[in-house]
This record gives sequence, structure tokens and C-alpha cells, in this order.
Amino acid sequence: MTNPFIGESPLPYQLPPFDQIHDEHFLPAFEAGIGEHQAEVEAIVSNTEPAGFANTVAALEKSGRTLQRVSAVFFNLASSHATGNIQQIQSEISPRLAEHQDSIYLNKELYQRFTLVDPDLENLDAESRRLFEEYLRAFTRSGAQLQDRAKQRLRELNSQLSRLSTQFSQLVMNGANASALLVEKEAELEGLSGDDIASAAEAARTGGHEGKYMLSLVLPTNQPAMASLANRETRRRLFDASVRRGTRDDEFNSLGIAKTMAQLRAERAELLGFENHASYAANDQTAPSLAAIHTMMDRLAPAAVHNAKAEAGILADVAGHDLEPWDWAFYSEQVRRDKYDVDLAALRPYFELERVLQDGVFYAANRLYGLTFEEWKDLPGYHPDVRIWEVKEEDGTALGLFLGDYYTRDTKNGGAWMNPLVEQSALFGTRAVVVNNLNIPKPPAGEPTLMTYDQVTTMFHEFGHALHGLFSDVSYPKFSGTSVPRDFVEYPSQVNEMWILWPEILANYAKHYRTGEALPQESIDKLVAAQQWGEGFATTEYLGAALLDLAWHELAPGTEITDSLAFEAEALERAGVALNLIPPRYRTGYFKHIFAGGYAAGYYSYIWSEVMDADTVEWFKANGGLTRGNGDHFRKELLSTGFSIDPLEAFRNFRGRDAEIAPLLKRRGLE
Repeated sequence: MTNPFIGESPLPYQLPPFDQIHDEHFLPAFEAGIGEHQAEVEAIVSNTEPAGFANTVAALEKSGRTLQRVSAVFFNLASSHATGNIQQIQSEISPRLAEHQDSIYLNKELYQRFTLVDPDLENLDAESRRLFEEYLRAFTRSGAQLQDRAKQRLRELNSQLSRLSTQFSQLVMNGANASALLVEKEAELEGLSGDDIASAAEAARTGGHEGKYMLSLVLPTNQPAMASLANRETRRRLFDASVRRGTRDDEFNSLGIAKTMAQLRAERAELLGFENHASYAANDQTAPSLAAIHTMMDRLAPAAVHNAKAEAGILADVAGHDLEPWDWAFYSEQVRRDKYDVDLAALRPYFELERVLQDGVFYAANRLYGLTFEEWKDLPGYHPDVRIWEVKEEDGTALGLFLGDYYTRDTKNGGAWMNPLVEQSALFGTRAVVVNNLNIPKPPAGEPTLMTYDQVTTMFHEFGHALHGLFSDVSYPKFSGTSVPRDFVEYPSQVNEMWILWPEILANYAKHYRTGEALPQESIDKLVAAQQWGEGFATTEYLGAALLDLAWHELAPGTEITDSLAFEAEALERAGVALNLIPPRYRTGYFKHIFAGGYAAGYYSYIWSEVMDADTVEWFKANGGLTRGNGDHFRKELLSTGFSIDPLEAFRNFRGRDAEIAPLLKRRGLE
């Protein structure tokens, strides 16, 4: 069998040949890749020449290419098109990959060889010296200095955690599909737009429920339809379906896995010399310490809760009855309409997907960075919904490929994300190939895809990640694109959201899908004026999730948790964010970010990054806004550097100083 992962792809930019890749290729490619990587590491270890940068550090950076190729494709599929076969392979290969990772970073001889490298002897450039230092750091954080017995226990913990993380991810996706709300009659969907009802009918039809309606669940607690559904019982059922994911006494219960993972992470942190997993995680971020993270959260939480309670009082007056959690979004939209004269649902005809993408997202990138986008329909994607664009510089120089996968499906995880399929590096002469995944309900064939304002925000946000990958200009793949600390990675993507309402951009894309009429300036002014409405809710639900994450990962080793939901409730109460009307953005049972997504003890990252984001927006406004000069400066000093320099140094190079928190407080109404 010819395996398409053995050797570089012949397609432009080394795009994986998806039309030749089949499920049966993955396990053999993983086996071949692991074997190849092990042989390359052994060659480094057994080299009789003195340890130097070229034969040790660069040699390790060059190793494992087959494994990298198959992993990039497979784990994108495991999130975006996780069929039963893919899930089975993931369950089998994930612990193997954890064991292989340990075989490298716990390799005593390899670590010793690295300690013998003298970077000053070879007059290394700054990025090469940083590569050497980061590898040494990775060895230390991975336990290379531990004694053999501790290393063996560490291997066991890493293998267990890998298995459990995969199980949690699959339970969340499969549980969300099983929890989708099936509605019998169209009347029960009163308040939804005709397009939403058509999408719900289509979802029910494809799920085998012809003549009914299905509301699929997105990953966060708050479901988009809650803002429009006039039927209070339907809202209650949808809310219940959302918040009870992973907690019911059924095959999709994930609480036991979450608890076990938190306990195993605590034990691993202790082995590595840390008080708890949160301290271990904070040691690898831009935040100076776990205490600094708490200081910031403690500053924000009381003001956010105060604002949320004030909002709740307004909503109760509007509702005319006791408020329940499933009422919040519905009456919040009423206030937005009545007080600010903004009807977000009425804006959807102005947010048609193709226009938002081409005339909004791509247009902003052209105005700011000079980029152009040409769709290549003859290149294969991993699913029929996937589209591919070649991205070029203003002078026609090739930059990379961008893939867009925008529609929800049963085999796709909830949420939205960016994945690199090929990482830029001078070492291999590769340009970036990146993919954005969103979860927009697919309309019936021939109907337009009308987006909510939140979905527009998500599209701009995820494209900010894509730009971070596409603009990467580094020597080594270890530093490429978004390979930065977790509490920095969201910063460039959040900055890209600023262009949504920028006058020149909005005027170019926000046009009625039927008439072509521009979104009226009056509506825009009202939308801007209403931006702070609901920030109490939004900040409180976010902080609830971030503080719940920290609570799970500040467990001392050996701590026994008998009731995960009771632990969750107590943690929120201690943090001062326990509001019955505002559950956390993610509850334990479906908190995929921290139990299966790399954000363990790092969900605070979004607001930590937002400090830099809000400060950057102020810089753009003060320096002329949407100009090529501003875009080029942001690109040169920040987007292109990846992790080749310290991220906070990159920010200072861009901004001229450290970030200040005042713009964030003003944006969220927390002054």
C-alpha cells in the first residue's frame, strides 16, 4: 500500500493530498513516523562527535517529519470530522504518542548530550540560541532530571492522561449530539427566524426525524437560540439540555474523567516540583506567576458581578416575573431592542457568509496587509464543505494556503478553532497552510447562510489566528506561528475583531443579501452604543469558567473529590461568582478547553490576552487606524515573530511599552 504520508506532499505548499488519504493510512503512518523519529533520536545520541548545535539541537528540530505530517492531518480530523473510525484510531494512538513523547524528553542520554552543547562556541544567532534554551527548558519541564522510578511514574501518568483526554473529548462531542433538542412543532420555535427554522428542520431531517425540528448544541452553556425563542418552555428545555451535558447518569457522563484528570495532573505536578498543576502551567506562560493571575481575576470579579446583578434587576422588571437562567438571553435582547433600539436578529440579513468572508474578513486583510485571496477549487479538502484559498502578498509573492470549514456537522466538535496543517519554517523551506473551523448551521441547499453577530465575531477572531500562522517568518518550526504561550495566543486573534465595526470594513460587507442595501448608519450607531450592554453577564460567565478551571487545577496532590458538581458549586462560591442566573460559560461536564483542549489552568488566557488586545486597539486608533503602515508594523514586530523572541518583548517592540489594563476595564465597563 502506498501511504500518502511517507514523503512530502507533491501538492502546492505541501497541502496534504486529502483525496488520497484514507482511514487505513493513519495507523501505519503513525507507526512508521514513530519508528523513524526513534531512529533519528538514536542517531543523535550515538553520534561520537562532540555535542554541538548542528548535530544535536538542529538535528532534533529536523527529526520526526513523517510523524508531524500525519499528526497534523489526523488531529485536525479528530476535531473537524471525527467519524467512528477516526475516534477509534484516536483512542488507540493518543497514549502511544504520549509514550513516544516521553521516550524523547525522558531520554537520559539525549538530555545529557544537550547539556554538553555550548551555544557560545558556534556564534549562534539569537533565534538558534533561543531554540537551544527552549529545548533545555522543555527537557526540564518534562522531567528529564528525575530519578528512574519517578520517570516511570511520570510515563504512567502521561499515558493515562492522554487516554482520558481523548475519552473526554469524544464524550463531549457524542454527548452534545445526543442532547440536541428535538422539537415536535414549529409553533414551539416561535421567535426564531425563518432561516433558523429551516436549518432546524434540515438538522432533524438529516438526523432521521423528518417533519420535526432539531436545535443542535454549541459548546458554551449559552445557546444562540435562547435569545430569540419566545416559548419559555422550549427555552427551559434547551437550557437544561445544555447545562446537563456530561452530568446525566448515562453513557456520556464525563464527571469521573474530569475529576480523575485533575487528580492525576496534581500528582504529576508534584513529581515535577510544583505545588499543583496550576503553578506548573503558570510557569510556562507570559503571566509572571499564579498569584499574578489571581490578582487580576480578583480585581475583575467583584465589578463584573456587580454589573451582572444590575443587569438582572433590569431584566426582571422587563420580564414581569421571577427571572430564570433560561430567560436571561431572551429578555436581554428585549432590552437591547427597547433601550438601544438594536435587534441583533434583524441584522442577520446583512451578514451573509460569503460577503462577510470575502468583503469583510479578506477585505480587511487586504487593506491592512495588502493580501489577496484566490480560491482554488481543484485542490482537495478533507470534507466537501472545505474551501481552499491561495494567499499572496501585494506584489504577488506567494504566502500560503488558507482553508475554511464553516458548517456544523455531527462529526465536528463544537466551538471554533484554527489548526496549522503545514507550519512555516526557513529550516524546511515551508510556507504556512492553516485551516479555520467554525460551527454555523448549514441551511437547506440553495439558501443563503445568514450569520449572527456572534458568528461574524468568531469568523474575524479565528482569521486572526490564521494571520498569525500565515505571517510567521521564523527559522525553526518549533517557533512557528501560534506556537506561543497559551496566554498570548489569543491576543492577535482578539485584535482582528476590531475591524468588524470599522466603518470602511463594515460598509463593504454588511449589505442585505437580497437588496444589496448597506446596513443603515443609524443601526450601526445604535449597535456601537449598545456594546457595553450585557458585559456584566459576559464577563461573569467567562470568569466563572476561568476560576472553575483554576480551582480544578489548584488541587493539592492526593485530594479526594467525592462529588464533582458539589466541588464546582463550592469553587464558584469561594471565587465570588456563584450566580444562579449565570452559570459558567463551561461547566465541568463539557469543559473541553481544559480537559481535552490544552487550556488546563489556562482558560484565564482570554482575558489576560485581552489586556494587550484592548491596548493595541487604542494604539491603532491613535495612529490612524486602518493603514498599511500600521498593519506592516503590527505584522513585522508581532505577527511574524511567533515564539522566536519572548512574546512580551515582541509586544514592547510593537507598542513601545508594556500593556496597560485601563483600556480593558473601559471596554468591559469595569472601571
